[in-house]
Amino acid sequence: MIRKATAEDISRIAEILVFVKRMNYRSIFHNDAVSFGEIQVIPVAKEYSNPEILENILVYESEGIIKGLIRIADKEVVELYVDHFFQGQGIGAELIDFAKKEYDVNRLWVLEKNANAIRFYKAHGFHITDKKTLEEGTPEYKVMMEG
Repeated sequence: MIRKATAEDISRIAEILVFVKRMNYRSIFHNDAVSFGEIQVIPVAKEYSNPEILENILVYESEGIIKGLIRIADKEVVELYVDHFFQGQGIGAELIDFAKKEYDVNRLWVLEKNANAIRFYKAHGFHITDKKTLEEGTPEYKVMMEG
């Protein structure tokens, strides 16, 4: 089931974000100070408890467990993460398809070196545009995809 996130979901959302970001981004950024210092569950939970962020998050829940999430703002996918243990089960596909249908999302930014994410979004109708920008505070680029 896909539903709006609530305050009760914040700790699980933070847990997913921290773990998946470490798994996906450590090999791109090579910055353990960020991966294991700045990215911590409690600070992320505090950040995501902000109503302006929380109100834009949808979660995928199954068997009483939040397995993934998507954050949407102005027809843009801001974040889409599926817990590592539940990847490959179609959860990300359900979240992106739901967002396209119910929120008319048509764009997102993705790290240029995140080949898995780019492949996933291409499989769901997005294509890389010529828009590119540096990820803040890093030497890495992110590219805009539209669909």
